[in-house]
Amino acid sequence: MNVHSRRRFLANSAILSASSVAVPAFSSPRVHAAENNELKLGIVGCGGRGCGAADNALTADPNVKLVVAADVDKNRASSQIDGLKAKWEDRVAINDDSFFIGFDAYKKVLEADIDIVLLTTPQHFRPKMIKEAIEAGKHVFAEKPVAVDGEGIRIIQEAGELARKKGLNFVGGLVNRYGASTREVIKRIQDGAIGTVVTARGDRMGGPLWARPRTEGQNEMEYQMMNWVNFNWMSSEYINDVTIHQLDVALWSFNDLQPKGAYSLGGRLARRAPDDGDLYDSMATVYDFEDGRSLYAFSRQIAGTFSRATTTVNGSKGYAVLGNVESISSIFVNGEETKIPRGELSGFVVEHKVLIDAVRSGGQTYVNNVGYMTNSTGAAILGRMAAYSGQYVTWDEMLASVGDKPSEYSWDAVPPTLPDERGRYKIAIPGTGGGWDYLD
Repeated sequence: MNVHSRRRFLANSAILSASSVAVPAFSSPRVHAAENNELKLGIVGCGGRGCGAADNALTADPNVKLVVAADVDKNRASSQIDGLKAKWEDRVAINDDSFFIGFDAYKKVLEADIDIVLLTTPQHFRPKMIKEAIEAGKHVFAEKPVAVDGEGIRIIQEAGELARKKGLNFVGGLVNRYGASTREVIKRIQDGAIGTVVTARGDRMGGPLWARPRTEGQNEMEYQMMNWVNFNWMSSEYINDVTIHQLDVALWSFNDLQPKGAYSLGGRLARRAPDDGDLYDSMATVYDFEDGRSLYAFSRQIAGTFSRATTTVNGSKGYAVLGNVESISSIFVNGEETKIPRGELSGFVVEHKVLIDAVRSGGQTYVNNVGYMTNSTGAAILGRMAAYSGQYVTWDEMLASVGDKPSEYSWDAVPPTLPDERGRYKIAIPGTGGGWDYLD
């Protein structure tokens, strides 16, 4: 796909943003709900966020049922599934014959008789799974972000086009797109409430990432899989895993323009202990756009520091401060604040209701979030690449990137990064042409 066709695709997909919209762009969408209109769900990745997504889907519609699941870790996944069963009883019909374990277990879910698949593994695995889910004829919910490198972005852009051709709905987990307060403020911004949008800034400040201690007999692949959020090859940095929510809203206020390029500052100020992984703990990124505007994203995860999760949009007549999905947002014009309350229904539930309603519509409404999902994920990857390299990185350079991978996908695999004798991992060193080294 050339640069111009990529941009056309992003622009077209942005139109199909958070809402389901009626489109005649396909024929015979795959909908095979039972006679009682029941929809069957499958899930790949049964951790806290994965089973949280399943819980959200079951909350969104009383006539959906979770019937098949897959994960790589049986013990941890089983406890999460048991929690769902305790809450939802017979609406969670997972048993030994429909609960698959292993790195290839997701294929069993895609082979099952289901309508919708929830893809909630670490994002390293997302592109391949999304592509195969669309090829298998499933409607998709995919957690954010959707990739860790440009190769993954390209795969998902192609999958998004295929989904449109096949009439398969795709909803992504950038949940602020479905928060009532955020949606209302963005609408008012687009209607001119703060004048012309000049700049925007996404702030995600907070404490350190979670980590699980090493256990006796655990090999390095097992340890890193259980601590995936701390390793670049699986998470592509904090900016991609978490700050992406605020970056996404900032891009939304720019009508989902594609960044031209970015430069970034980043490093480790406090993450110095053994087993701290290989991520930075601080990052500040500036994005350039063809129209001359700039957008900013700031990330930090250090204990004892203040927390903030907001997006600030500055206009020619005022500004807006948009909170995270469950928060109140505000518009400020001439010193006067207008508060926009959050909705009664959580955005985490709304995103699944939008998907389920689109599937039920039989093609009368259609939703495909691939455009802004790849734009926002790509922007986060772009920021990480700029920080790690110390160079100005263009969008096309980001799209050409290919991330590190393990020797194979098994528990005995060798991961891309290994600790030294002190238990410390190599860190990206800016200005070295892509060099990595251990920090003293």
